[in-house]
Amino acid sequence: MEVNPYGIESLWQQGDLVIKSVAILLLLMSIATWSIFLVRAWGLWRQHRYIGNLAGFWCLQSFEEGINQLGPRTEQNIFRHLAEEGGAALNHHRHHNNDLQAHLPLNEWLSSSLKGAMDEGAEQLQYGLPVLASVGATAPFIGLFGTVWGIYHALVSIGISGQASIDKIAGPVGEALIMTALGLAVAIPAVLAYNALVRANKKVLGKLNRFARQLYAYLLTGAAPMQEAGRSVSPLETEIGAR
Repeated sequence: MEVNPYGIESLWQQGDLVIKSVAILLLLMSIATWSIFLVRAWGLWRQHRYIGNLAGFWCLQSFEEGINQLGPRTEQNIFRHLAEEGGAALNHHRHHNNDLQAHLPLNEWLSSSLKGAMDEGAEQLQYGLPVLASVGATAPFIGLFGTVWGIYHALVSIGISGQASIDKIAGPVGEALIMTALGLAVAIPAVLAYNALVRANKKVLGKLNRFARQLYAYLLTGAAPMQEAGRSVSPLETEIGAR
């Protein structure tokens, strides 16, 4: 099979260490972009499954059952983590009266705990996004650097040979311009992936923020778990027992 004298293979064979380093760097950036995008897309799909469980949370009779309704306890389940942090904060405020946090009003303690859990969830959703932003911003310039370096060497070769014919210029310059195309081929998917993930994250964070407000009102009004006889008792159960 005849090798294209103006193709990528010819560029790799004729390129020096700088050109090859730029090409390898762009390849690594492309691999990182697609890997992060696929992993985050899978994570967002799982988040939407957890969002579907929110409606059933408020239909159960105890807080413990509601937490189990939110799905398994995993690092990706930011909704269950939020509910568990809220319940733990309330129980800690009730049963540790000698701690420093007992001097804080319950509303401020709950608000701080839920806000911390929300920040952790937001940080998890944004994992990998700075890499996509960096790739999208720098890949075109890295490719352009390879182009400039290739054209420089092409001009040096022409100057040494003393011939400036089209056949002497087209090959080296065309191969150098391939680096610009490679830079754009890496940057464009990174930018599109970044924008898509940011929009999807905003939707998930909106659901998380709404659930946090509902959970805050629920815990603050006293409708929250209490440890009695080694089990979780909801206010509904306490009210029925009092009757």
